[in-house]
Amino acid sequence: MQSVEILAPAGSPESLEAALRCGADAVYIGSKRFSARASAKNFDEDELLAAAKLCRLHNAKLYQAINTVISDSQLPELLDELRIAAEAGVDGFIVQDLGAAAIMRKAVPEIPIHGSTQMTIHTPEGARLAKELGFTRIVAARELSKREIERLCKEDIEVEVFVHGAHCMSVSGQCYMSALIGSRSANRGGCAQACRLPFSAKGKPVGNDPECALSLKDMCLIPYLNELREMGVSSLKIEGRMKRAEYVGAAVTACKTALDGGSPDLDTLRAVFSRSGFTDGYYKEKLSADMFGTRRKEDVTAAEAVLPQLRELYRKECKCSSVSFSLDVRKDKPCRLTASADGYSAEITGNIPQTAENRPISSDFAEKQLSKLGGTVYDFGELDFSADDGLAVSAAELNAMRRTAVEQLDSLRSEGKSCGFNSVPLEFTGISQRRSPKKLRFMAYKAEEFLKLSAETLSAAEMLILPVREMERLSPDEMSKLSESTVLCAAPPRFIADESKTAEALKRLKAAGISHIHCSNLAHIQTAKALGMTIHGGAELNIFNSAAAAELSELGASDITLSFELKLTQIERLRSPIPTGIYAYGRLPLMLCRSCPVKASCGGCKSCTGRLTDRTGRSFPAVCDGASTEILNSDILCLSDRLGDVKNVSFLTLRFTDETGTDISRITEAYLTGEKYHIPEKLGKPTNGLYYRGIL
Repeated sequence: MQSVEILAPAGSPESLEAALRCGADAVYIGSKRFSARASAKNFDEDELLAAAKLCRLHNAKLYQAINTVISDSQLPELLDELRIAAEAGVDGFIVQDLGAAAIMRKAVPEIPIHGSTQMTIHTPEGARLAKELGFTRIVAARELSKREIERLCKEDIEVEVFVHGAHCMSVSGQCYMSALIGSRSANRGGCAQACRLPFSAKGKPVGNDPECALSLKDMCLIPYLNELREMGVSSLKIEGRMKRAEYVGAAVTACKTALDGGSPDLDTLRAVFSRSGFTDGYYKEKLSADMFGTRRKEDVTAAEAVLPQLRELYRKECKCSSVSFSLDVRKDKPCRLTASADGYSAEITGNIPQTAENRPISSDFAEKQLSKLGGTVYDFGELDFSADDGLAVSAAELNAMRRTAVEQLDSLRSEGKSCGFNSVPLEFTGISQRRSPKKLRFMAYKAEEFLKLSAETLSAAEMLILPVREMERLSPDEMSKLSESTVLCAAPPRFIADESKTAEALKRLKAAGISHIHCSNLAHIQTAKALGMTIHGGAELNIFNSAAAAELSELGASDITLSFELKLTQIERLRSPIPTGIYAYGRLPLMLCRSCPVKASCGGCKSCTGRLTDRTGRSFPAVCDGASTEILNSDILCLSDRLGDVKNVSFLTLRFTDETGTDISRITEAYLTGEKYHIPEKLGKPTNGLYYRGIL
């Protein structure tokens, strides 16, 4: 059976030690910068260097998570982080930001790059493009079934799969709830977990035990680890850089037991941390209310009882290597001891042996002393013993030589090899972008209200972006009416349940004259390239810096919509070789969910209310495409009277959800004239989004 890696989280040096002593094959950590778990203790420069040495001593790999989006002003800090990582000799980077990955390829070409789950890679086309971009591994989206993981494993790239730990309600990399509600961005490592608070699809959640419709149970795929290994999964990943060392030790031990064919102690693992137990709903394709759970009082108290026994799992050092000794004892010459392990050797010179008064030194006596390896990472291998007759070496002398030899061997094995580092220039060129007036684009879930608009209003927008399945519902006359006034652009599903079906639909649309595609993930870009369609990079790609803009240009994008987590001042300074735009009106997406929280809360699609309500009474619309559900903001972004502040962009995209044709006409007029648009109370409250206040 092919080998597979157990990859453990370490949010602190204590957790790192627990992971290694319990036998993890690899560990992933974050530094004080650019970690998607910014609230973890994380590692400073000295701790990172020490962590790399400790991992090498345990024959384990060390991956550094640089998995946030990075602003232009932070790119010099990124280079500094890469220099430190190269000096430490880390074994790989876990990366979300396309710009950061592009810089890594030039600055530290020897270090492999793994595509973070924040990149939302969940299909073969996405995996193929990641490989083209230089990624050696992808961390698959956590929402995949067994069949979908199997398809990814057939691609020529390593696949890493989360097998235990917390489930976010939203697909990773596609959650903006914490940012838009509280300025704490998940894409920047500051998620405040607003989703764990009360939400309900049946009205304002009330009572002593309110419904938490956006809180999933923790995942547990440990019973299927050998199945995943047989599929070709390269790495089995445990979530939990925010969790304590006892949790890490328990999870690693459970994974090792399962892979060895034993029965893992899932009861203890559940006790140390769970949210109403575990779920395998995505893997088994059983998306139901059973997947949802919260952290209850009994979950917390259960942990207190198991923590002492879990500490015993990593109290002693893990035996992860075998050491062999060669002892040479000669008359009138200092004793010579050589210790060898994993291709490294340390030679120690001792004292001149004495003449034996009673028993001369023997192989058995020497082995007894040299095999005392408790407290080290070594098992005793073998002894090559050679001695002249009649000589004696004391037990104390042999023990001292053994300790010194092992210490030197540890030092040799942990030093490893630093990687090369190139200080690459951070200068980016950009085109001259429109100041004013900006071009408009319309984006909507339904075409119905746009068919009612006058040609004059439609022609005010250079592009109308509609979902693929909505475009396929248009009659030839309806498509002709819309395309006479504006360019039609197809938006594939943000989460693709059936990639071949999506590709076939795009082929039909292209044959009907639709040649533009709104790309919100890597798979869309790869499909668009194959079909020869014009690529428009969506805001969901989280383009946050000039390096990422340059990368999208290299991928063939004709233009990009920048992340709506950027401030306007950051957008003004960003340099892009292709035109850029922003979302300037509408309900911004908070979450992309594969397991519909509204359906679970209501008890089925027939009772769907189409929205969630939080404990304050705010209402969040939900839009379903059959394979995933978007949760939208309760407030409506509106910048019509602030357009003078929007600089260095070429176009503004207006997102429409429940607006009528009359509303659309009035909104369009406000953006054309720069007047303030007063949002009707029936629609919601206005917001400037994050363009002024930014994120932490």
